[in-house]
Amino acid sequence: MAAPVPGLISVFSSPQELSASLAQLVAQRAASCVDGARARFALGLSGGSLVSMLARDLPAAAAAAGPARLARWTLGFCDERLVPFEHPESTFGLYRTHLLSRLPVPDGQVLSIDPALPLEAAAEDYAAKLRQAFQGDAIPVFDLLILGVGPDGHTCSLFPGHPLLQERDKIVAPISDSPKPPPQRVTLTLPVLNAARTVIFVATGEGKAAVLKRILEEQEETPLPAALVQPHSGQLHWFLDEAAARLLTVPFEKHSAL
Repeated sequence: MAAPVPGLISVFSSPQELSASLAQLVAQRAASCVDGARARFALGLSGGSLVSMLARDLPAAAAAAGPARLARWTLGFCDERLVPFEHPESTFGLYRTHLLSRLPVPDGQVLSIDPALPLEAAAEDYAAKLRQAFQGDAIPVFDLLILGVGPDGHTCSLFPGHPLLQERDKIVAPISDSPKPPPQRVTLTLPVLNAARTVIFVATGEGKAAVLKRILEEQEETPLPAALVQPHSGQLHWFLDEAAARLLTVPFEKHSAL
């Protein structure tokens, strides 16, 4: 097994400093993409603690670009729980409440599942929405994906040892047996994650330290799902706080808020 390729690892003294720098990076990448040849910015969001992080700092960071640039953003979700948007486990519902109300991206450019559909149909419907939004891409190419990582090494709804890790044809897959509730979910697959121009993993807290050491330093015969995210031609970044990075011996950069 080849040694893992960790990408650029940035370590911040606190989650608050990490959050501020993450928001600045998203805003800067968005401006570069909107001003570039494609004239748009495609961002994939993950749930969990990332919702509160991005809600705290991204609206102000993005506001400097003005509404005309935000009108060229496309937002997708890296995975989603098959629950109503009003349910506390709905990733879209949390972002709608805490972020999208202060980030005026056009509703038609916020791509979400239809939670009223059965699981398989919800995955197919979301895949169709992505293909419509990413016309011309054989596999949707996000400019930036922001991913989390669980203590078990899962990312999106791709869990250790699960058959979905072998999926190569679908861009969106249903999962009915998630080991983390709720069990029914829809997730982007590894081909989409690895097609992105930039992937940023965000992890904070001591509870992530052991799994990060495994992902970033150890050569495992069966790599954890997060270790399988290696963009083919894009960049891979890790944004960690000191607690999450405390066991790492690989080189990393210490940062403060921008």
